[in-house]
Amino acid sequence: MGHWTPELLSPAGSLEKLKVSVLYGADAVYLGGQKFGLRQASDNFTYEELAEGVEFAHSRGALVYVVLNSFLHDKDLAELPEFLALLSELKVDAVIVSDLGVISTIKKHSNLVIHLSTQASCLNVESAKLWQQMGAQRIVLGREVTIKEAAKIKQATGLEIEMFVHGSMCMAYSGNCVISNYTQGRDSNRGGCAHSCRFEYSIDFNGATSGSSEEANKKAYFMSSKDLEGIRLLPEFIEAKIDSLKVEGRNKSHHYAGTISKVYGDALRYYREHGNFLSSDMLLWEEELRKVSHRDYSTGSLATYAGEDTIYNQREHDDNEFVVSGIVLEAARDQHLLVDVKSAFHPGDILEVMPFKGPTTKLRVDFLKTLSGVDLVKSKPGSVVKIPFLPGAEKFNLIRKAVRV
Repeated sequence: MGHWTPELLSPAGSLEKLKVSVLYGADAVYLGGQKFGLRQASDNFTYEELAEGVEFAHSRGALVYVVLNSFLHDKDLAELPEFLALLSELKVDAVIVSDLGVISTIKKHSNLVIHLSTQASCLNVESAKLWQQMGAQRIVLGREVTIKEAAKIKQATGLEIEMFVHGSMCMAYSGNCVISNYTQGRDSNRGGCAHSCRFEYSIDFNGATSGSSEEANKKAYFMSSKDLEGIRLLPEFIEAKIDSLKVEGRNKSHHYAGTISKVYGDALRYYREHGNFLSSDMLLWEEELRKVSHRDYSTGSLATYAGEDTIYNQREHDDNEFVVSGIVLEAARDQHLLVDVKSAFHPGDILEVMPFKGPTTKLRVDFLKTLSGVDLVKSKPGSVVKIPFLPGAEKFNLIRKAVRV
């Protein structure tokens, strides 16, 4: 029968990213509609896209959770029942909520399953019990909680427990930050976070100007956090019976959605088959996690409370090792791959095709043609091109290219 593992919950910032996450190993995805969520910068889903996404996920055995975790005003609440009716009609598997008024509205107008958002910063047993009384069936714990504390909350309440396992971290208690309100007039609690904590700041130590203070310059990014990476802690999550492991990143790339889903999906699959993680693949999994854009990694507060060593004291920069060159639309056997181009590449380039399972395969672009067969010297993002066939390539496989050697 295999060994039990938690659900892997991946981000779906768009319909295409939903498909990528599901096909690369996610057991469930979370996404936002056009309103009521906290990621205005992500593409978000129209009703038609939501319907297609739910059908796609459900047909492949994956669940869909919709975020309604913005803090709403009365005028927002007045528009919510209509959206709840649509979600009920589509049979989404749960909604992720942080506002008591939203929970009350959901219970009044639907039978949708309620998951408490990390925005509510639930950190202890008594808080979890209160939210349970309010109607929450699952708690997405605040990221300040350790795995051991999470296990205690689960044991004391019987609730489903969800924890973040990978992705960007917030320097504040989630849902309680107003820095971007102050710096840019954008409300982080209503979907407008400007990530102001990532900026460089000057600190005045004892009246000295920051320009003359070596210590001040060293601490210029004192509010920016390293990214979370919990793959080495999977045994602890499993032992604690944590129900769901969440990957942050609805605003991030196709490459991120596919790679993180594939790595954690492969690792959890290995455990189901073997009952341990005693595999040389662990090093390969960690290597793959470093190929997506990321800040330095840490384990946050998962093992012990986050300390000074989790500060990311550097300017934000693009550290991608790979970028997605395209997505396979069709694999015409022994002829060509039809590719939706995401970033430019040329004839002679060496690309990598990422299968849904197993290692990547290199592919040399011996020819690059338009749909009508005209030779190209460079692919153009947004176009569809033909490149050489690769055995084993499938629709929706990501094709990537190294940008740093």
